[in-house]
Amino acid sequence: VQLQASGGGSVQAGGSLRLSCAVSRAILSTFRDSTMGWYRQAPGKERELVASMIRSGIPNYADSVKGRFTISRDNAKKTVYLQMNRLTPEDTAVYYCNGRFSAYGTTEYWGQGTLVTVSS
Repeated sequence: VQLQASGGGSVQAGGSLRLSCAVSRAILSTFRDSTMGWYRQAPGKERELVASMIRSGIPNYADSVKGRFTISRDNAKKTVYLQMNRLTPEDTAVYYCNGRFSAYGTTEYWGQGTLVTVSS
């Protein structure tokens, strides 16, 4: 299984970005039966969970992004998205997508990370 994240970039405070994470080398049923998530790591800080979505489509968000970020998934495309609105400089970080697939037990898979920079 491979995860390919994209969509990062530089934006001014108040702007928006949409991240995508495409999963390859996994069949559709494997992706459907997965928990997908987005994490981020800011300089000098630990990696933290931003948002996740279980197979049923129920999302979970960090308090810091509730009401601003939206996670979604397109099972047919084996892709998970993170729509980020009203970005602030505190959202600056490398964002990583994460996948946990029931077919592969407890192994977690990570994308390569995409940098989001928000300027004030």
